[in-house]
Amino acid sequence: MELHMHSHRFARRRPDWCAAAFAGLAAGVIFLVLEVAVTVIQGGSLWAPVRMTAAIVMGHNVLTNEVGFEAGVMLAGLVVHFALSAILGLILAAIMASFSFDSSFGVATLAGVIFGLVVYWFDFYGMTRVFPWFADARSAASLGTHLVFGLVAADTYWRFKGKVDIGAATAR
Repeated sequence: MELHMHSHRFARRRPDWCAAAFAGLAAGVIFLVLEVAVTVIQGGSLWAPVRMTAAIVMGHNVLTNEVGFEAGVMLAGLVVHFALSAILGLILAAIMASFSFDSSFGVATLAGVIFGLVVYWFDFYGMTRVFPWFADARSAASLGTHLVFGLVAADTYWRFKGKVDIGAATAR
């Protein structure tokens, strides 16, 4: 039996974009559920995570006027959240395909966790220059939810790459 080592050098490989978007959205659902659960357990508002995301496009006043559920705020927050989730899924898949990080489940998982760490750092240390209220959400729990996001996105992409066909689903 021979042992073949996969090279993780840059190679022009095209990712499965449909699987990537699906993986980002799936990870976004898990992430949002975990963020809401953590916020409620810590005594915060059920709506706070979505409000924080809505504030990206609606401004900081969305956070200071927190009165509970507001349909417009929730819609804006969910649209931004899932758009970013899909975009992050696409970015992760491009990285995974380019460096063959999708060659095995273990490598994909590790790549996803590292990606989640990078996204956490970018969100809570890079983006705070533009959205200072993000600094208030820095925590071990938030780090954990970002790591889970990356892990779920990478593992979902690994599982579904080459298997998601939008054309076949819409042809029925």
